[in-house]
Amino acid sequence: MGRFHRHADGTGHDHDGPAGHAPAGDMSGYATGVQRIEVLERIFAENDRTAAANRADFDAAGVRVVNLMSGPGAGKTTLLRRTLAALAGTRVGVIEGDIETSLDADRLAGLGAEVALINTGHGFGGECHLDAPMVRSALPRLPLADLDLVIIENVGNLVCPAEFSVGEHRRAMVYAVTEGEDKPLKYPVMYRCADLVLINKIDLLPYLDVDLAAFHANLRAVNPAAATLEISARTGAGVDAWCAWLTGTG
Repeated sequence: MGRFHRHADGTGHDHDGPAGHAPAGDMSGYATGVQRIEVLERIFAENDRTAAANRADFDAAGVRVVNLMSGPGAGKTTLLRRTLAALAGTRVGVIEGDIETSLDADRLAGLGAEVALINTGHGFGGECHLDAPMVRSALPRLPLADLDLVIIENVGNLVCPAEFSVGEHRRAMVYAVTEGEDKPLKYPVMYRCADLVLINKIDLLPYLDVDLAAFHANLRAVNPAAATLEISARTGAGVDAWCAWLTGTG
């Protein structure tokens, strides 16, 4: 048996090196068999049922929900601070995901949003992502009927968050130009699942040796349908266009 792989449509299989897939590499260190696939399928099935329930609740409340993902340090929280200031007339809720601490949630306090914190280290095993049951645990702490928009700030990680639907309507990810142009090729699942890629920290481009044209080419290679926006969360450049996409008005 090879490595388990999950597609964007929810189907999954293991990689034994069939046509169309590269071999998974040396798996001799894993004492795994068919049971490993069965367990993973059950986990995803439970997640997807809960994601559907979350989506039903969001739709019933008339709330638009965006799952915001990135690697650590790409600028999600700084962007959210800018976003909440720009959307002062919009009723916004934030589900803030971190393994530990309330540091990012604290940075969003007092900006007009309802914030529900999820620490995955508290009762969830320290997971490096949010899944649908975790998001569902936060819903009683948000007044969905009184909100227009919910932003889910996922745990900073370029791998696991992409695997789990949480009931969101759209997915956006933040890429910082400081990460280099090769990231779509190294983390294709994350980039493939994004409806929008926000290219952040463009104010730093004059000081970096990064080929932005190469980044766009790499992104198109894994996700030709993804929209892109160049922004600077630090200076506010591009934030208005982001807010228009976020609220469905642009």
